[in-house]
Amino acid sequence: MLGPAANPSDFSKAMPLNLDDVADHLIAAQDWVTELLLITASAPDFSFADGYAVLAIIEKRRRAQGWQPIGRKIGFTNRSIWPRYNVNAPVFATLWAHTVQFTNDGRATFDARRFVNPRIEPEVVFKLKAPVPASEDPLDLLSAVEWMAPGFEVVQSPFPEWKFKLPDCTAAFGLHGGLVVGTTMAITDADRAKIANLLPRATVTLSRDGKIVERGAGANVLGSPALALGYLAQAIVKQPQFPRLAAGEIVTTGTITDAWPVKNGEIWSSDYGELGLGGLTLHFAEAR
Repeated sequence: MLGPAANPSDFSKAMPLNLDDVADHLIAAQDWVTELLLITASAPDFSFADGYAVLAIIEKRRRAQGWQPIGRKIGFTNRSIWPRYNVNAPVFATLWAHTVQFTNDGRATFDARRFVNPRIEPEVVFKLKAPVPASEDPLDLLSAVEWMAPGFEVVQSPFPEWKFKLPDCTAAFGLHGGLVVGTTMAITDADRAKIANLLPRATVTLSRDGKIVERGAGANVLGSPALALGYLAQAIVKQPQFPRLAAGEIVTTGTITDAWPVKNGEIWSSDYGELGLGGLTLHFAEAR
């Protein structure tokens, strides 16, 4: 048991803010696939900084449990959906070895029952070969990238109906649930400029069961997934309780479309158009 988290939905009345107790509840909600009432409903003064403080506590505990960090995720880089989710800035969190699945054939399966209120997001994933420079030039930023790949992040909300404030979702793992990374494409000196130009204008198509549900441009992601990478590097510097980005990490840069609810029995696919990535097919089905 996790102490106060033995009843993970007990945010039913206001209480003095205790960051360790909030971390207990969020860990329990993830482990038991359980909803919680909003942190900010119980603690109205819970701030964006408090959200990252709780996230740091959670990540320290997960490492102590043997979880292996392999990279970072950025959420809410798609500014067009901020009003819908009542947020006004991106958030970041750690990716873990057991939440990330790599596929060489572009196909994967997730059991939607592993997640609380799951949704799917098509993203561009990078692997770093060097620290990310302090730059707003996509060419400079991509010089730190070894490869890019299509990604499907499955995000989840322990808060009912996806209603929350920015501090809530910051503390709640940045809403990360799982990530599928598809076939990689190397970024070389010869093609870096071409990729930098394609990333903002390329159209990504998201489909469910063979029917298109949405199209989005790379520019939705803070102007370009490459610029989102630069944003992340600078955002982490402002939160010194987290390690800076380093060579070998993977980074998923945020959804190009809205996040769409998913359930078992559905098959979702992505097409990255002229960007040249292979796309993904993700089947949601009960684990066998």
